[in-house]
Amino acid sequence: MIHFTTDDLLAKIRGGQSMTTREQILLAAQLSLPAMLAQLSSIVMQYIDAAMVGRLGADEAASVGLVATSLWLFGGICSAVATGFSVQVAHHIGANQMAQARGVLRQALVACLAFALILTAGGVAVSGALPVWLGGHPGITANASNYFLIFMLGIPFLMIEFLAGGMLRCSGNMRVPSMLGVLMCVLDVLFNFLFIFPDHHFAIGGTTFTLPGLGLGVVGAAMGTILAEVVVCLMMLYYLVMRSQELRLNQDRGSYRPQRECLRKAFNIGAPIGLQHIIMNVAQVVLTVIVAPLGSIAIAANAFAVTAESMCYMPGVGVEEAATTLVGQSVGAQRRDLTRRFARITVGMGMLVMGAMGVLLYVGAPAIMGLMTPVHEVVELGVQVLRIEAFAEPLFAAAMVTYGVFVGAGDTMTPCWMNAISMWAVRLTLAAVLVGSMGLAGVWTAMCIELCFRGGIFLVRLFSERWMKDLPPEPQLE
Repeated sequence: MIHFTTDDLLAKIRGGQSMTTREQILLAAQLSLPAMLAQLSSIVMQYIDAAMVGRLGADEAASVGLVATSLWLFGGICSAVATGFSVQVAHHIGANQMAQARGVLRQALVACLAFALILTAGGVAVSGALPVWLGGHPGITANASNYFLIFMLGIPFLMIEFLAGGMLRCSGNMRVPSMLGVLMCVLDVLFNFLFIFPDHHFAIGGTTFTLPGLGLGVVGAAMGTILAEVVVCLMMLYYLVMRSQELRLNQDRGSYRPQRECLRKAFNIGAPIGLQHIIMNVAQVVLTVIVAPLGSIAIAANAFAVTAESMCYMPGVGVEEAATTLVGQSVGAQRRDLTRRFARITVGMGMLVMGAMGVLLYVGAPAIMGLMTPVHEVVELGVQVLRIEAFAEPLFAAAMVTYGVFVGAGDTMTPCWMNAISMWAVRLTLAAVLVGSMGLAGVWTAMCIELCFRGGIFLVRLFSERWMKDLPPEPQLE
């Protein structure tokens, strides 16, 4: 039996060679599995963060949960900017234009760093007032403000990490970002233990040992996570510019000055993604405001449940990243047939994986919530809302992976409005209506209904193939 490596199969896309259905499924799996591993390691990191902060008490957990959606907003904007450049790289690599791909990388490094510094300044400026704007009570606002501020200072590293990881994935290298994602999880555990808790003394065989700790609480949780991201950012950037077969910059010379055409394409691809992140995360902030009056138990349960639910959808994010790479390179190679098949294979794969994860979430909700907090009331409420959400996972996968397909094709504006309308017209409206009678369960019921609706409309657009309008038509058989 002939064994095809990922590079062999990607070369078939770029070289215009035919691919069997088995080869297409194999390539999608080869790219998806490392990406899933990276996303699962990210979830482990979030679980550890949540569990460590949860041991500090309900107010400390609520202070982190209060600003979580705002941090997603800033992270989403960084991701959008990076994607505007990495999709261009996928198209150039698919067309075997390696020098042009490296040219985009050089310009992206300068443009993304400059944008990140502006974003950091804005985040620092609002850090003090943000928890008050979100409706947090005085017992949690100080910790929430400090937590948010520390994350804002790490935005430039987060931006470069997103850019480097996106560039490597779009070149077909899922292995290195995945391995570094696992490393970041390990480092996060070590740094958090050091920064969050005070010195811990324990005895073994009559000998007393001391594990050092700074006892910084919520602030320590932010510092530990950011330090882990800084280390991984620097390692990933080094591999990208010095070791990547396709993109290492010592292969040729080029200008680092951002050019108008490159910025225009990055804007056309990334701006709708950024707009979507803003619209969607503002909606999440509004949901936080809806939940905040329910009290610290509801805020903490909501935050922990969001972290727990991400166990289901992060493998889907891995498939989404593979879909963006495969479709992006197929579009760059101007292969309409392959673009269609990779789109359908990855969407089906994502729905299968997340459907299975939804079953595990429903069954394992009590154990998962129990790992993150010892507060019985928080666990009980978290289990209730997780079991509501579990039913939405297959169609959530459809929306998520199909969106990755559209991004790979450079078609981002229409999906932006589809996501926005679904979130604001369906989820927020229903949440505002149901929260009064059902509490937090009403908010999560609205979320479940909206995700099913969103998955349905994305599947309709996928099969309409309007997103492939810029690809040449397939030759007609006589």
